[in-house]
Amino acid sequence: MRRLKNILVTGGAGFIGSNFIRYLLKQNSDFSGSIVNLDALTYAGNPMNLADINNDGRYFFEHGDICDRLFTEAIFKKYDIDTVAHFAAESHVDRSIHGPEAFIKTNVFGTFTLLDIARNVWKNRTDVLFHHISTDEVYGSLGEEGMFTENTAYNPGSPYSASKAGSDHLAAAYYHTYRLPVTISNCSNNYGPYQFPEKLIPLMIMNITEGKPLPVYGDGKNVRDWLYVEDHNSAVWAIMRGGKPGERYNIGGENEWENIKLLNALINIVSEKTGLDPLKLRETITFIKDRPGHDRRYAIDCKKIKSGLGWRQSVSFEEGLRRTVDWYLGSKKWVESIRTGEYKKWIDLNYSRRN
Repeated sequence: MRRLKNILVTGGAGFIGSNFIRYLLKQNSDFSGSIVNLDALTYAGNPMNLADINNDGRYFFEHGDICDRLFTEAIFKKYDIDTVAHFAAESHVDRSIHGPEAFIKTNVFGTFTLLDIARNVWKNRTDVLFHHISTDEVYGSLGEEGMFTENTAYNPGSPYSASKAGSDHLAAAYYHTYRLPVTISNCSNNYGPYQFPEKLIPLMIMNITEGKPLPVYGDGKNVRDWLYVEDHNSAVWAIMRGGKPGERYNIGGENEWENIKLLNALINIVSEKTGLDPLKLRETITFIKDRPGHDRRYAIDCKKIKSGLGWRQSVSFEEGLRRTVDWYLGSKKWVESIRTGEYKKWIDLNYSRRN
């Protein structure tokens, strides 16, 4: 097992990154080092996501862009970074369709910048690790049968997934060319607390409680494999502790749902907890024009991480959905700040911009 001392978490103010930091500092007795959170605080990055650990002496926040080479390299040296957990990414498919340039900059050039800094700062050290977090969307779309394995050929179908595919290839190339200790993980759809409400599950929870229409792309039968964010982060930690350099690991929930069936499950849970009429809520479901290049089905085969590293999912989908609904219903201040954009005003007041 690796001994990880000073971890740089990129994108640690976002959904998965903030949950990862909380997982290490609050739920994991195996970690005793320090964490440096580097985040540009774009629209989905919010330091309020980590308000409960701000006073932890092991936690440090740096506001900056991973594409800023001089600033990022200074962080490596200032904190004697020996590990990178690279979560930072533009991640919403719809946004990539309408504005792909930001995805290429952050996901491709930003990943290159981090890898190259690590190579130059660490030189030939072997007691270091660069872990790159990616998505199952790089594999493209599945038919009704089959699952993505670590050997599935890449076939990205959106600017987002293409940019992540590019970053995966760069990470792999830095291992093969420079022997930089790199591991890669590709995960299925995450859900849980602190997810920005452009994604399906938080969007639907908020729309249900606010009496808004419930938009569903196409016929609603696109299939996704859902993974609770805490289970994802325990898998990332297992890879960082014991994964073999140069290897990639798929992380899945083994939990496929059609979008329309997932929405109906959410309606049942929210109505149960709020007293809203589920029949009336279903009347607000609105089928809208499908987005361009919408992949039909994703499904992850995660035998490798299970057999090789002993990882298992610990949260059932029913339990995870209930936890998620409870969190959004009980976090009205956070939800309101996101819904109104007030959180951005708070960030602007407390953090100077770094271009």
